[in-house]
Amino acid sequence: QVQLVESGGGLVQAGGSLRLSCSASGSIFSINAMGWFRQGPGKQREFVAGITRSGRTDYADSVKGRFTISRDNANNTVLLQMNSLKPEDTAVYYCSAAKVVAYDYWGQGTQVTVSS
Repeated sequence: QVQLVESGGGLVQAGGSLRLSCSASGSIFSINAMGWFRQGPGKQREFVAGITRSGRTDYADSVKGRFTISRDNANNTVLLQMNSLKPEDTAVYYCSAAKVVAYDYWGQGTQVTVSS
């Protein structure tokens, strides 16, 4: 089993920045990729960004150039730096981990609210 705990959400004005952190524990040796997803009000959960063990990254088109995902393997932590935030980025952000391809483990989520 893998446990994931997010932190760093909050309220920010449009154009501002936030950094989310996800700490992993448990069977972390089994993790291949980690990622961030979000679910806005009345919307389905969507992929935001992902990073593999080797460091390869992937981003949703809506956040490319504004968000950066990074991974600290020594501390079992994944960060999501979010810059130039927009009101449409408002959502609950979830950290997730994948053993192979599918994301199997989820954190409890952290709220990000961007005011206009």
